[in-house]
Amino acid sequence: MNAFLPMTKQDMAERGWDALDFIFVSGDAYVDHPSFGPAILCRLLEKHGYRVGIIAQPDWRGREDFCQLGRPRLAFFVSSGNMDSLLNKFTAARKKRSEDAYSPGGRTDCRPARAVTVYANRLREIWPGVPVIIGGIEASLRRLAHYDYWTDSVRRSVLMDSGADLLVYGMGERQILEIAAELHRGVGIDAIQDVRGTCYRVPDFDCVYDYLTLPSFDEARESKSAFAEAFKLEYLEQDAIRGRKLVQRNGEVCVVQNPPALPLSEEEMDEIYDLPYLRTYHPRYEAEGGVPALREVQFSIVSHRGCFGGCHFCAIVSHQGRIIQRRSHASILREAEILTKLPGFKGYIHDVGGPTANFRRPSCDGQLARGTCRGKECLSPKPCRSLIADHSDYLDLLKELRAVPGVKKVFIRSGIRFDYLMLAKDDFLETVCRHHISGQMKIAPEHVSGRVTRLMGKSGREVYMRFAERFRKINMRLGKKQYLVPYFMSSHPGATLADAVELAEFIRDLGYRPEQVQDFIPTPGTLSTAMYYSGMHPLTGEAVYTAKGPKEKRRQRALMQYWLPGNQPVVREALRLAHREDLIGYGKQCLVRPETDAGFPRGGKEGRAPGQKTGGRKASALPRGRRRKHMRNEGAGK
Repeated sequence: MNAFLPMTKQDMAERGWDALDFIFVSGDAYVDHPSFGPAILCRLLEKHGYRVGIIAQPDWRGREDFCQLGRPRLAFFVSSGNMDSLLNKFTAARKKRSEDAYSPGGRTDCRPARAVTVYANRLREIWPGVPVIIGGIEASLRRLAHYDYWTDSVRRSVLMDSGADLLVYGMGERQILEIAAELHRGVGIDAIQDVRGTCYRVPDFDCVYDYLTLPSFDEARESKSAFAEAFKLEYLEQDAIRGRKLVQRNGEVCVVQNPPALPLSEEEMDEIYDLPYLRTYHPRYEAEGGVPALREVQFSIVSHRGCFGGCHFCAIVSHQGRIIQRRSHASILREAEILTKLPGFKGYIHDVGGPTANFRRPSCDGQLARGTCRGKECLSPKPCRSLIADHSDYLDLLKELRAVPGVKKVFIRSGIRFDYLMLAKDDFLETVCRHHISGQMKIAPEHVSGRVTRLMGKSGREVYMRFAERFRKINMRLGKKQYLVPYFMSSHPGATLADAVELAEFIRDLGYRPEQVQDFIPTPGTLSTAMYYSGMHPLTGEAVYTAKGPKEKRRQRALMQYWLPGNQPVVREALRLAHREDLIGYGKQCLVRPETDAGFPRGGKEGRAPGQKTGGRKASALPRGRRRKHMRNEGAGK
């Protein structure tokens, strides 16, 4: 039946169902689209013969919403949705966000903080004896003892706080089907302990065999070095082929993490993305203007999963893994044809990609046999000798998509790893410039300080500059006026005030003024977060300085937007602290002007040079002759 999955008893009755096998409780509004995890998992269960219903964004303060579909025959599944609920609610400054893109009308009151824990405990209270299985990004990245930025503390496994029976980490399709089959056969939830990509509780170490012991939650909470060691052991085992079982004591019990789920085959990926999604939000949200997040993905196509880029601030390695899993061209073309028939489609496919658009093949040919290299990265600090940089499959796919009837243009908006691109011997960049961008290409060098980019797992300034020059020459040859839009990050572990000044000078020399700046947020499960909390690189043991105080973080952020009037007092303060007073003045190299001109207040807005006209008024209150004298005295033009 090609219809929305049941959300009410009436929906169930229309299908002739008096009970459900599974009920999925989600922190997101119900959007039946393959970019939304709950939709994928529920549609997959439906295809395999199970009766599934959805409780989307229940009112956690009462019981009614959790009872609206009755008691499931087999289990409840619980997820916070597509984002960690705390990251969804709060900014890097721990302030409440003004919009929740995954809620109707962008409302911010539709889900609780720590949604997985709140929902699971509610279900335990209302439906005792029914198995509760948690998963999604929030549960996945909090599966063992982890640093929680919003409380500035180490917290135990979410499996403990939620009281759930089982935790699914990673994308979850393999695990969900295996767990469903076991429950359907009558196996008790406590006996399901051998599913890869899951975590469960046992009373003691004697209940487990063939495992690696992590420092306990108590040890990780009391000692930053123990926390770093626990993270290191977990991080190094995040591989589906060679990863080992891990056990960590959390209080009086032990949490067991089975090895990650095996990568999906091309046929399995096709099965998932060929399911009969309606590709829109549930009609109950229409009156509130729908669900904003759908707009970003409605006409986009996921072509693959996984990322071997190794960005240390990204959780992909701990969730999707480093091994690329891709769909067939036939499956992607079928989806493109579906998009051309959707209401509102105007001929533009907004994106075709994954976590990194130009990773459509494994980084080397041996990964599916032996796994990824333990403790080594494919691209940073230098590309591995075994790395195969090849865009041929992606180029063929893009060519086929451009030929689909009804498609005017295919954009690439997923991140493009430019250092990988520079290693390839093909014409990928020229193809992108010719066909797949429109005026701008967004990339993420993140920083330019060599020390900082190494700690980020990114390539350095030189690679970016060579890429930028190649981009310029290609567009000149094509006769196109197209521009790079680089993204930078402030306050990443390792970034000092001096590094922030270096980045500001780089931005100045580019002649680029970023409208948005990303301040580093220590989210659970990333190597950068472990550095932020522990003060050391977990894999090497080296000490890592991190800007944590709000004033210091503000200085680094302000330097990246030094031209904004509101930032300039902070920028002057930062430059003086960094002993870079040479960047305060009127010279071309200066970032900001002095507060006053030798005792005379400067007219106009801060940041304008003396004599610059704005709105018919001169920006300086000084007479022209005296203004020139003061400019010379301040070193203008040096």
